[in-house]
Amino acid sequence: MKAKLNHDHPSKMQARYIEEIKKMSPQQRFEKLMAIIEISYLLKTAKKVSK
Repeated sequence: MKAKLNHDHPSKMQARYIEEIKKMSPQQRFEKLMAIIEISYLLKTAKKVSK
């Protein structure tokens, strides 16, 4: 099995992402959106690590 890297020209990455989203059900799209919002919130409210 060959690993598929998420690295390519931005236009190709965008096209791949759009195709991936079109194949999802509305419920899957909603869950993905909620996960992105949750991660965004966690990153925004995370305490900074001082070195």
